[in-house]
Amino acid sequence: MSTAGSSSAGPVDRSSPTTMLALIGLLTVAATWGSSFPLTKSLLQRMTPLNFLAVRFTIAGVLMLVVFFPFVRALSRRSLWRGVVLGVTYGIAQIVQTTGLAHTSASVSGFITGMYVVLTPICAAVLLRTPIGRRVWAGAGLATVGLAILALSGFHVGFGEAITLASAVIYALHIIGLGVWSTGRTAIGLAAVQIASVGLVSLIAATIADPGGLTLPGDAFDWVALLYMAIISGAIAMIVQTWAQAHLAPSRAAIIMSTEPGWAALFSITFLGEPLTWRIAVGGGLMLAAMVIVETGPRPPTHAPHPDELPKLAA
Repeated sequence: MSTAGSSSAGPVDRSSPTTMLALIGLLTVAATWGSSFPLTKSLLQRMTPLNFLAVRFTIAGVLMLVVFFPFVRALSRRSLWRGVVLGVTYGIAQIVQTTGLAHTSASVSGFITGMYVVLTPICAAVLLRTPIGRRVWAGAGLATVGLAILALSGFHVGFGEAITLASAVIYALHIIGLGVWSTGRTAIGLAAVQIASVGLVSLIAATIADPGGLTLPGDAFDWVALLYMAIISGAIAMIVQTWAQAHLAPSRAAIIMSTEPGWAALFSITFLGEPLTWRIAVGGGLMLAAMVIVETGPRPPTHAPHPDELPKLAA
């Protein structure tokens, strides 16, 4: 994978109003991502995973293409193709993750998906031949212990937990590709192409693989939930994330985004009545600690992006 197009984060004024607004914006984005887990869990009781993704991302993709068409048209053919590849990868991750969510709780799904923060530098080390620091190894070990406490049932991991972990690996691969291929000039156009590609992949999968083909939700609540996830936690979250990460060092942004699993658990326990078990409290706490350990290591003041500083894309 070529490293062309990568750029390091410039100096950041930690006390500026813009920086504070970016931090608040990114924290809000993480909360909206977390809120999508219980909503998705509820919708999957009445929709298949593929139908849910097809409707959600088709709406978001059409909206992004209409609003940001000038940015898409400005992309080179190579950047356009890269956006499609990234979108297809992200779409596969979404399909695997949503299928896993149908077989496990929303709070557990949120924490396991958050493993991408730890898996990203490990996968980058394998693919880009970059060294793994001691902090990353420590974080990976701690996250593995947390995952075991959270997800192990006896001496095996359940189907839902296993494929959700697989989706976290795919998200990590997507994050690596995004970090290598995205630039400030192409970020918005790439985001629009990716979301549209996710919609197309999901639409094709739902039409071919789902029994009875594509079906639409049948009541007002389901439509409101889908529109919220398509527009608020989909298109608008992508816009806010793109802007916020232009004003924050990647390591700071990653710490804020790593709160997503905590938000998922909070919303799931509050609105779905999922129990706050000792496994969720201890296992989830260890995984959050692992994310912070990985993302808060010392960085040289100027350098090319380190694998654990690659930008993250919303779930």
